[in-house]
Amino acid sequence: MTATQGASLRSTGQGGEGTPQRSVRSVIRSYVALTKPRIIELLLITTIPTMFLAAGGFPSLWLILATMIGGYLAAGGANALNMYLERDIDAKMKRTRNRPLVTGAISPRAGLTFGIVLSIVSALWLGLLVNWMSAALAVGAILLYVVFYTMILKRRTSQNIVWGGVAGCMPVLIGWSAVTGTVSWTAVLLFLVIFFWTPPHYWPLAEKFSADYANAGVPMLPVVASRGSVAGQMIMHTALMIAASLAIIPLGHTGWVYGAAAVGAGAWFGFLVIRYAVRVRRGLSGKELAPMTVFHGSITYLTVLFVALAIDPFVTL
Repeated sequence: MTATQGASLRSTGQGGEGTPQRSVRSVIRSYVALTKPRIIELLLITTIPTMFLAAGGFPSLWLILATMIGGYLAAGGANALNMYLERDIDAKMKRTRNRPLVTGAISPRAGLTFGIVLSIVSALWLGLLVNWMSAALAVGAILLYVVFYTMILKRRTSQNIVWGGVAGCMPVLIGWSAVTGTVSWTAVLLFLVIFFWTPPHYWPLAEKFSADYANAGVPMLPVVASRGSVAGQMIMHTALMIAASLAIIPLGHTGWVYGAAAVGAGAWFGFLVIRYAVRVRRGLSGKELAPMTVFHGSITYLTVLFVALAIDPFVTL
């Protein structure tokens, strides 16, 4: 090999010292992708405000950090195991066919091992550094997501996301128990807010990718039911979600900041869902139906509600 050829290989990444470094970064990115970090962001944003409400102010910075790390590890482990179990489905869907276990960036055995290790570490982390109640709730969330949702419900029933969504509600219970060591009725109401929020959040996404789900044989409600039926169930769940969010005001002893957010954001998101239902009734589809407007609106709603929950303990009239 000439000096010129060697320089060419180094510059293109086919040889030399640069290859291992790039390979390590690529592997790290693939393992991070297994944890589904974008979903975890949404889950963890509900944990800190819950901790603020439970403490009536600032919990210790160490407690927040320890709880967040433990929560990330638990959710990441569950997501990695989910990807391992669903790699056959993911390969059939355009939205998921670039996931690491489908492309071969990570082997199935490595993905399974990674998910198990993260799950075990999360339980030990929370148990030793937070409390064993939070650790038990985290283990429960992992089992609910991996076994109850992924292995039992998802491929068998159109109500999969309704009951499987219970796992996504657990961070508020974990956050509350991290501060108090118990679970109160206020925490249960926060749990119910996310439980009823999940279907109107996820079904619009399933509507957009309904062909993908149909091709993979996953009976998401928008695949097996009429759009009118889906819209009706979205309205029902949204109404129950708003009712649960308002019930927190007297039971959680919240102030005007949370109260105004619960009323205002609830009314706004309720309008989005009703407008979607009206468009369904008019027979619109595709871009005119705009299901992703409801999907993104649901994320905004939850963010506003929980940011207000975090601010509320520090604002008095």
